[in-house]
Parts: sequence; C-alpha cells; structure tokens
Amino acid sequence: MFKLLAVLLIPVMTMHASDLPSKKYLNLPAIKMMVAASEAKAKELNVSVTICVVDESGNLLFLEKGESASLSTIQFAQKKARHAAFYGNPSKDGADSVKKGNLEVLAFPEFFPNQGGLPVRVDGQVLGGIAASGAKSEIDEQIAQAGLDALLKK
Repeated sequence: MFKLLAVLLIPVMTMHASDLPSKKYLNLPAIKMMVAASEAKAKELNVSVTICVVDESGNLLFLEKGESASLSTIQFAQKKARHAAFYGNPSKDGADSVKKGNLEVLAFPEFFPNQGGLPVRVDGQVLGGIAASGAKSEIDEQIAQAGLDALLKK
C-alpha cells in the first residue's frame, strides 16, 4: 500500500514552478487599447460616458468618468462590467431576463439588468468585463464593443 502511494506521489513531488499553467489576464497595455477605442467611439457618437474595466472577479482595473457624465454613471458602469465578468454574458442578457419576468435573477450576486456591459473573452476564457454608462443603453454597448473589438482586432 505504501509503495502504491509513493508511486502516485512521485509526479507531484517532481513538479516545478515552470510546470504551473499560464493564465491570460488584462494587462495595462490591453486596458489602454480598449479604453482608447471606447473613448474614440464615444467621441464619434458625441456622448460623455463613464468607462469601466474589471477583471474576471469583478475587481476594478480602470474607471474614467466623462466630463459631463452624471455621477450615477460611475456606479452603473461598474455594475454593468461586473455583471459581464461574473456571468460571461452581456449585461443586456440580464435586462432581457427581467423583461421576460424572471425576477428571481435580481437576487443573484453582481447581477445588473442594464445594457452596456460586455465580457472580455479570449480563447474561451473570460478575462473580465468592459462597460460604458451615460448614454442610451444601446450606445453604451456600442462604446464597450469598440473597446472589445480593438482588443480582439475586429
């Protein structure tokens, strides 16, 4: 029995740090690229918005309030981005779910039923979320999409 256990543990005991899996994440250059594209889209559409980027756990990585965007957009942008990161779906899906009468979803953690937040997904892995708030929800999503497209080179 002891020999079997020893044989099973040998691969574990010979593991090195270089054997650990590598994980993609949103680094500063990627965030700056997304934000620049989102800012350009907001300027093109002539709207002032708050732009937010969070990591896959919903931790704030970037937040910028447009000059004439209302203070409430700071909270809304963060909630939209967190929803997208947590659920791996656009925050619009949350709004659609509530419109269909599925009210129990409002009790879900970080659930926010308002369009404008998109998951940042690379190679099938959710790296975070990006959102905009301050214009009509459809426009907010276009602004977030511009940032996502810049990252994914669409």
